[in-house]
Amino acid sequence: MSSAAAALLDELMGRDRNLQPSDQRTETRWDDKDVCKYFLCGFCPHELFVNTRADLGPCDKIHDESLRKEYEKSTRYQKMTYEDEFFRFLTNLINDVEKRIRRGHQRLALNNQQGSLNGNMLGGKDDRVQMLTQKINELVEKAEQLGCEGNVDEAQGVMKLCDQLKEERRQIEENDSGDGPQVKQMEVCEVCGAFLIVGDMKQRIDEHLLGKQHMGYARARATVEKMKEKIKKEAEEREEREARLVKEREEREKEREKEREERNKRLREEREKSKSHRSRSRERSTHKRSSHSRDRDRDRDRHSHTSSRRSRSRDRHRSSRRSRSRDKKSSTRSDSRSKRSPHKEKDKDRHRDRNDDKRRDREDKDK
Repeated sequence: MSSAAAALLDELMGRDRNLQPSDQRTETRWDDKDVCKYFLCGFCPHELFVNTRADLGPCDKIHDESLRKEYEKSTRYQKMTYEDEFFRFLTNLINDVEKRIRRGHQRLALNNQQGSLNGNMLGGKDDRVQMLTQKINELVEKAEQLGCEGNVDEAQGVMKLCDQLKEERRQIEENDSGDGPQVKQMEVCEVCGAFLIVGDMKQRIDEHLLGKQHMGYARARATVEKMKEKIKKEAEEREEREARLVKEREEREKEREKEREERNKRLREEREKSKSHRSRSRERSTHKRSSHSRDRDRDRDRHSHTSSRRSRSRDRHRSSRRSRSRDKKSSTRSDSRSKRSPHKEKDKDRHRDRNDDKRRDREDKDK
């Protein structure tokens, strides 16, 4: 109670209400550990069921609307995992009430079964009282067991059923006719798990629907459904985004492959052109070399022929000069010798002519 009052004073007057004027005030940020993160996400579940059977107790954290606005305006909004923790807490809360609803349906089924047995029973008053007493004892033991296990809500429901059976047993004992009391038909609220009377007054039904427990669970369910829809939508958007990225990646891969093929094709064409150009250049160079070689051979042949002609002409000129000089000498000698002996002069001339012929033959062979 004192903690709830302190929380109320903090909300009304601020957490620094007890500070002196000279004391320094502390600045509270939305990410401080003393701030209720559930309240930043929307509402604190501890405020839903105050003074009800489902009361979660007071929250010892700070609930400040200005801090929530600061959190919503910050760049880290919905990036601090606060929403995930809030979703898990509300989900666990709803799972607990769903268990209670299932137990309530089981209890009503047991009660209806007991009512049908009471209506169809042919025995006397003592047999009915004995059966009810046995059933009450079993329910009391079950309630004690549930209380030991910590299932207080279910134990209280079982004890209510025991009270109804006790009232029925009392009426049977007081009524000699043996007609059992008329048991009211009950149903379970599918939102909060409370027991309702079928066909009850509209005012009581409205009071139940506007009660803290029913509205608290209804708000928790609506918030969970909204968050589930948001998570589902985000998952679908993420899948669509991933599918779009995969498609874009495939298209880029196709474009790259196409560009790669075109580049390889250009390279092949350039290689073919370069190869053909080199082959033509090689052919031209070979042709030039062959033509140069033929020209050199032709020039060499021409030069050798010219030189040989010159050499032959020069040799002929020399031989002719020598022969003339020899002829002159021989004529002079012959004249001088003819005077001496004509026969000997003729023999010498023949011998000289033979020598000249032999020399010419040797020169011709050397050429």
